[in-house]
Amino acid sequence: MVKRRRRFKQTTTLAQRLMQEARRLRDCARQLPPGAEQTQLLRKVRQAEAALRIDAWLASPGDLPPSHVMTLASKSQKRRPVNISRGRVS
Repeated sequence: MVKRRRRFKQTTTLAQRLMQEARRLRDCARQLPPGAEQTQLLRKVRQAEAALRIDAWLASPGDLPPSHVMTLASKSQKRRPVNISRGRVS
């Protein structure tokens, strides 16, 4: 017997959910003293904001990516090249 996937109908757009999550995480980080936990929350805020920019880029009608998305991609590739064949960071 094949398992059926449970579907969930989203009531808000991905962009709205990403903005809400970034706002919530930023508020939580403001309440914490400087340290590892605050740094981790701020990192998640940046990830949500990057996902928001990428979503906007994919939804745009243009052929070329915006410069800020390419800047993020080029920075991450310089720091940690990813070995796709093994799915591990090399």
